[in-house]
Amino acid sequence: MTRILLSSVAAAAVLVSAQGAVAQTEIQFWHAMGGNLGEAVSAQAEGFNKSQSEYKVTPVYKGSYTETLTAAIAAFRAKQAPHIVQVFEVGTANMMAAKGAVYPVYQLMADAKEPFDPKAYIGPVYGYYSTTDGKLLSMPFNSSTPVLYWNKELLSKAGLDPNKPPTTWPELGEMAKKAIAAGAKCGFTPQWQTWTMIENYGAWHNLPYATKDNGFGGTDIELKFNDAPRVKFIQMLADWGKDKTFVYGGREGKSTTLFNAGDCAFHVASSGSAAGIEKALGADKVGIAMMPYSPDVIAKPQNSIIGGATLWVLQGKPAAEYKGVAKFMSYLSSTPVQAKWHQETGYVPITTAAAEATEKEGFYKKFPGRDVAVKELTLNPPTANSKGLRIGNFVQIRDVVDEELESVWSGKKDAKAALDEAVKRGNELLKRFEAQNK
Repeated sequence: MTRILLSSVAAAAVLVSAQGAVAQTEIQFWHAMGGNLGEAVSAQAEGFNKSQSEYKVTPVYKGSYTETLTAAIAAFRAKQAPHIVQVFEVGTANMMAAKGAVYPVYQLMADAKEPFDPKAYIGPVYGYYSTTDGKLLSMPFNSSTPVLYWNKELLSKAGLDPNKPPTTWPELGEMAKKAIAAGAKCGFTPQWQTWTMIENYGAWHNLPYATKDNGFGGTDIELKFNDAPRVKFIQMLADWGKDKTFVYGGREGKSTTLFNAGDCAFHVASSGSAAGIEKALGADKVGIAMMPYSPDVIAKPQNSIIGGATLWVLQGKPAAEYKGVAKFMSYLSSTPVQAKWHQETGYVPITTAAAEATEKEGFYKKFPGRDVAVKELTLNPPTANSKGLRIGNFVQIRDVVDEELESVWSGKKDAKAALDEAVKRGNELLKRFEAQNK
C-alpha cells in the first residue's frame, strides 16, 4: 500500500512538473552578438529566466547585423517571426517604415501595464530611437559611440607621454608619425569608417549629414556629407596613408585586429570594443579618451552620436506573450543588469541610474576612460546636426560610402571626387526609399 501511495505521489509530481514546463511561455530573441558578447547576451536571458517562472527567453544568434535583419524580415513574411529582434541603428528608418510589422515599445509597455519611465534613459540614446514627440519605438540595448584608444607602450617607445593623448587631429598625426619613426607598423586605423570618420566626424563638428535634421524631419532628404571639412579630412587621411601614419584595416570592426596585435598607436573605435581591446593588450597598456577634433572646423567638439543596436518587438504573437516581452524589457533596463552589461562590454549604460551605480562602485577609477563614451554623448545639448541620423536604405548607403572611401585609400580617386560620388549614389537610394514608402 505504501509503495502504491509513493508511486502515486511521484507520478503526480511528474505531472505537475510537466504541466509547469508546458505553462512556461517561450519568447524568441534573435540577436547578432557572437563570441564574448553572445555569452553576455545568453547570461542576460538566463538571469531573466531565473528571476521568474512564467516566461523563458530563448536567445538565438543569427549572424551579423545585416544577416539578422534579413532573417527577421523573411521570417515575418512567413509568419514565423521571433518576438524580439536586435537591429543595428542604421536599420531604424527601415523598421519605422515596416507598416504593421513593429509593436512600438512605448505601446507595448502601456498595453502590458509595465512600469516605464522615459526620463530614466540617457537622452541621446532614448532620442535616437523615438518619434519626434518622444515616444520610444525600440528598446535601447547595446548602444555605443566612437572613442579614441591608444597603445601606451608604442607612445613610450616614441618618447611621448603615454598618459597624454592627442586632443586634435593635427596632434594625432604628429604623434602617429613619431610612433612610426620609432618602429610602429601603423600610426592610426579607424573602425567602422563610415560611422566614425564620416557620420560621427560630422556630429562632433556640428556638420549636417543630410537635410531635414539628418532625416528626422522627413524622408524627402538629400545627403550633405561631401562638405569642404570632410573632403579635407578624408584627403588628409589618404595623404597619411603614404607613410603608414594612416592604415586602412577593412570594413566594420576588422581593423581592431591590427590594434589588438599591437601594430597601431591609435584607434578610433566603438566604446563597445573596450573590453576586448583591454583583454588583448592589457588594461594598463591601453588609454581611452575622447575623439580628436579639427580646430580649423570647430573651436570645441559638439557631441557624438550613438551606434550599436536596439531591440524591436515584432507583431503577430498572442497578446499574453507580449506581457513576457515587456517584463524582459524592464529586466534589461534595470540598474544592476545595465551596470553589469556596461562594465563587462564597454557599451553605454542606457540609464542614468546604471551610470551612477557604476561610478559609485569605483569602476571608472579601476578602469580609467570607460566613462568617456557617456561624456562624449552628453558633452553638449544635441543640435539638428548631432542628435543622430534617421536615413532610409542606410545599410546600402553605408556600403556605397565604404566603396568610395576605399577608392580614396587605394589612390584611384581623390577625396572630393569620391565623396561627391557617394552623395550622388546615396541620394538615388534615398529617392528609391521615399518612393517605396509614400
